[in-house]
Amino acid sequence: ETGSEDIDILPNGLAFISSGLKYPGLKSLAPDKPGEIFLMDLNENNPRAVELRISRGFDLASFSPHGISTYID
Repeated sequence: ETGSEDIDILPNGLAFISSGLKYPGLKSLAPDKPGEIFLMDLNENNPRAVELRISRGFDLASFSPHGISTYID
């Protein structure tokens, strides 16, 4: 509904997708919906984006992800 803003694909085929960017002057199709992070396993025959649960205590109301990156240790 709000579209993806960015995607980062790990070498093992897992993709992390940020969604829900709200920016002044940028039209939002769901202005009251908080941002989300999705996970997609590109190794599956029919990959589906699954919303990741965000920890309690995190301010979801103001979550508006712009970009995403991963760090492999």
